[in-house]
Amino acid sequence: MIEIKNISKSFSGVQVLDDVSFTFQKGKTNLIIGKSGSGKSVLTKCIVGLLEPDEGEIIYDGRSFRGINNKERKEIRKELGMLFQGGALFDSLSVEENVAFPLKMFSNFSKEEILERTNFCLNRVNIINKNNLFPAEISGGMQKRVAIARAIAMNPKYLFCDEPNSGLDPVTAIVIDELIKEITEEYQMTTVVITHDMNSVLEIGDNIMFIFEGMNKWVGDRNTILNTDVIELNNFVYVSKFLRQFKEML
Repeated sequence: MIEIKNISKSFSGVQVLDDVSFTFQKGKTNLIIGKSGSGKSVLTKCIVGLLEPDEGEIIYDGRSFRGINNKERKEIRKELGMLFQGGALFDSLSVEENVAFPLKMFSNFSKEEILERTNFCLNRVNIINKNNLFPAEISGGMQKRVAIARAIAMNPKYLFCDEPNSGLDPVTAIVIDELIKEITEEYQMTTVVITHDMNSVLEIGDNIMFIFEGMNKWVGDRNTILNTDVIELNNFVYVSKFLRQFKEML
């Protein structure tokens, strides 16, 4: 579980986050949604420590992430898994080497243990017999699955996914959504997904926060999001669904 309490952040006098509070639940897919420029990325960077909020608290399972020394922060960061927008695989490394990368950097595993863990993670995301291929030699959907395998290689407690369906066709996007949800429940991770994709919201949105102009305007789940009287959220849902349908026609 990750708790954020009264988070505020401004840049050069411009308020980007204004008193944002929310609880990201363990074993759930927790979504941060909102239009571009609403503050989603800034909030996420504050949560993982890339930015320091001006005010507020960030708590990882009872452990404060603010006001602690670098060593203590490093210990918490070891428990974070990251799925970057576009996958962000290393082009010059093979599939196997990409997944093994964090294990070589941050674990004390032997070569045999690294290979075993790498193959386990690849098998978990249904990537079979592709170890020696390079990212350019596999499809976009496979690249995302390899990126997920890399993100879970260190067996993280917390998984952050930035626009995991970016650039994917609707069918492949559903596969990635289902995989993220399955892994979250299987390993009881606290998963945070930043997305614009209403299909993802309606498929895997267990616990959703809608940010508008730096403020938390609505909290709910996929079963309640279509029955809200929050005008800004209704507009976001309508525009997001329209854009998705338009892209599918292209």
